[in-house]
Amino acid sequence: MTDLTFAPGHNVWRHARADRFTLIVDAADYFVALRRAMIEARDQVLMIGWDFDFEIEMLPGQSDGDGLAPDGLPNRVGPFIEALVDRSPRLDIYLLKWSGGVLIAPARIIPGLRVKLLSPSQIHLGLDGRHPVGACHHQKIVVVDDSLAFCGGIDVTDGRWDTREHRPGDQRRRLKSGEIAQPWHDASAMFDGPAVRDLGDLARARWLRATDEELAPPRADTRDMWLQGFAPDFENVRIGISRTEAPDRDTVPVVEIETMYLDAIRSAKRSIYIESQYFSSGSIARAIAARLRERDGPEVVVINPRAAQGAIEDMAMHVPRSRIIRQMVRHDRHRRFRILYPVNAAGEPIYIHAKVMIVDDTMLRVGSSNIDRRSMGFDSELDVTLIASTPAHRDCIRRLRASLLAEHLGRPEDQVARVIEKRGMLAAIRTFNHRRRRGLRKVPRRRAGVFARWLADTRIFDPRYDRGAPRRTGFTGRHLTIGAAAVGLGVLAWRRRSGKAPGSSPTDRRGH
Repeated sequence: MTDLTFAPGHNVWRHARADRFTLIVDAADYFVALRRAMIEARDQVLMIGWDFDFEIEMLPGQSDGDGLAPDGLPNRVGPFIEALVDRSPRLDIYLLKWSGGVLIAPARIIPGLRVKLLSPSQIHLGLDGRHPVGACHHQKIVVVDDSLAFCGGIDVTDGRWDTREHRPGDQRRRLKSGEIAQPWHDASAMFDGPAVRDLGDLARARWLRATDEELAPPRADTRDMWLQGFAPDFENVRIGISRTEAPDRDTVPVVEIETMYLDAIRSAKRSIYIESQYFSSGSIARAIAARLRERDGPEVVVINPRAAQGAIEDMAMHVPRSRIIRQMVRHDRHRRFRILYPVNAAGEPIYIHAKVMIVDDTMLRVGSSNIDRRSMGFDSELDVTLIASTPAHRDCIRRLRASLLAEHLGRPEDQVARVIEKRGMLAAIRTFNHRRRRGLRKVPRRRAGVFARWLADTRIFDPRYDRGAPRRTGFTGRHLTIGAAAVGLGVLAWRRRSGKAPGSSPTDRRGH
């Protein structure tokens, strides 16, 4: 049993039963599940994300000569959702993406404008800019007919697709630029049952806040939409929904996610396993350090990327990480802490974008939040947490932890599970890690120059809500994108007048 409990208004917004719940690891399987769920939609699809790229293939390498996937519908995201509403007149699809993504996310401005202005009226694209300047909308939610839901870290955008093998040079990871993307590890939950309606309520509230348009729930009753081929990991389990939200003029900060992290760390008895894009939150680091000082505290394994994908981001986020690692080493009197990054069979670093936490055999958390200051108190985030209440639930949590470690170590899940059960996670890593093949490597510590120290000290890329935030809520991220949208409209008009198809490019002709 665990001391961890759901407390609405403290560490969760709501909690409810999920009839079935599964963890989908890596985007190859996620895109299959998402596509199949959307094909079955009758009434309402809510998609809330950091970015949507309407030009990417959902099933890379599976298009025929007409750009159709094996299911007979267009493979690219934009034509796919248009085909869905063409054949289902009752279906409305709502896509809410971060307004700042218009400027910096992989999707380009023109395809998004085309969807917003030229798509069928059943497709609704909204831009979420209701944040203090500098904050972003980071939730990743899909709710289909209030009957099936997804929540995790996977964005429907360029560079996210990969399999659990993370094969070197996999042509299916080819980006629109023509380059092959870095191997990418990610995760999302899929579940059904009463908890789905709660997630639908939250998604509709998010749409209202961003667009001032109130959405009604689906007209049809909920139904069994569970996808064949995706065996549920859990059945009849209670899950909690936790948020981070920066304040608005009429709201206070919401820090349920940070509170859940801290409660979970305090509850751990034997092990804490974390996958996160970053490791720079002082509050989480202090909580872990306190457990490391205990004689009989838990083992802690953190799986991170080796480096960020841009030099500035790497300095801003991973110089603080290096400082925290040094602090952990000082507090780790009993040698129970490791922070590692995975490599594939060619020794290429696999980028960790998953946001997963497993505590003992009692708690599983998956969502959009990273171990950084932004996710704890600045960006909008959403996580779901599962607390085991039966022996079957605990067995499943142990299996999922072994499965994730086995993926990173390139070893069979059952072998890794046996060693973890007998001697712990660190023993399994020592037993199966191999320096000359796929495995885990020690995260390097960054040496900070003057500029890197300034980025780290100012936290300019990793802020948290502070008392100055209310002064920024009158001028939000929404305003910053108005100029970009105006420019995009001008470009679209020019392209149409000159006879060029909106969004056309050599990438489109290649089918990627």
